[in-house]
Amino acid sequence: MDTVITILRHFTWRRILLAVVLTTVATAIVKPYFSYDVKFWYLWLRLFIVAVVMLTTYVATNVIYASIKRPRLKLMQAQFIAMVAGSILGTVISGLVIGRSLSQMVSNEPIFWGMVIFTSAGIALGVLTATFLVYREQAARAAAEIATADSQKHELEKQVLEARLKLMQAQIEPHFLFNTLANVQHLVEANPPLAAKTLESLITYLRAALPEMREGGTTLGREADMAKAYLEIQQLRMGPRLKFDVAIGPEMRGQSFPPMMLMTLVENAIKHGIDPLQGGGEIRVGARVGSNGELDVRVADTGQGLSHSSGMGIGLQNIRERLAALYGKSAKLLLEENTPRGVVARIRIEPAGD
Repeated sequence: MDTVITILRHFTWRRILLAVVLTTVATAIVKPYFSYDVKFWYLWLRLFIVAVVMLTTYVATNVIYASIKRPRLKLMQAQFIAMVAGSILGTVISGLVIGRSLSQMVSNEPIFWGMVIFTSAGIALGVLTATFLVYREQAARAAAEIATADSQKHELEKQVLEARLKLMQAQIEPHFLFNTLANVQHLVEANPPLAAKTLESLITYLRAALPEMREGGTTLGREADMAKAYLEIQQLRMGPRLKFDVAIGPEMRGQSFPPMMLMTLVENAIKHGIDPLQGGGEIRVGARVGSNGELDVRVADTGQGLSHSSGMGIGLQNIRERLAALYGKSAKLLLEENTPRGVVARIRIEPAGD
């Protein structure tokens, strides 16, 4: 029963339309071989019956071979045999439909030769139909293989980017950690209260950062906590040269967000924007959801500005590639001039399905 249902599902309107068109062509070809009083519609109807029977045998062969997974060459041989058998069977059925008996079809010479013509036309019709259908199937199979290859390539690119991110973290974390601990060691003797505050910020940072190394996704709230702890440590190092504000509202904290991207923007603002300036500057981190549901996360600094950096550092380039791998064209990194000075870096992610 399941096999019958599967076969019926293959009778799409495209295949029925193809059978109608080819039946019309075949009828026009065989009409001159019959007497003048034989109507066109009569021949067309009989050939259409042949076409439907042949299409049924063709589809049934495909369904059966798909279930037993035979080699492609054997399938094509079976399809040809099914077409010939379907043509003969269809011709017999079309004769029975108009009231002829099997003995008449074999013993009556005019009827017999009419059967031969119908069978020959049916085989020709079947070859044309099978050629078209096989071409369609091969084209569909090739398109599916290309789509699968593209999907696998996309997944591999994503994995490479994530591996690169882990490598960057493995390279950056020890350097940042050792520098911070060295500062704490110095402050223990020079300024114990400041050393304690630095350790507190470092512990907050590590609590937020360590899970990021094990997970593929996180929330904007956790990313903001890590960025704030990082900025607190940098502020202890830079003193009044650095001011900052991390303003992520409670309604935004649960938003899904790729790990380490916000940290990369903040680090970039410190390294290329604020730190090189003798007077330092300010960093502001914020986020909002637009009217169309898009998430807009921004890191604005009052540092040197775009004219003093290319904006194409490895950290920012990594963000661009990861956004492309994770969201395609639905996400982007934007760099803009800040007013009166500095850079605004924005990560914009559109909702899924847009």
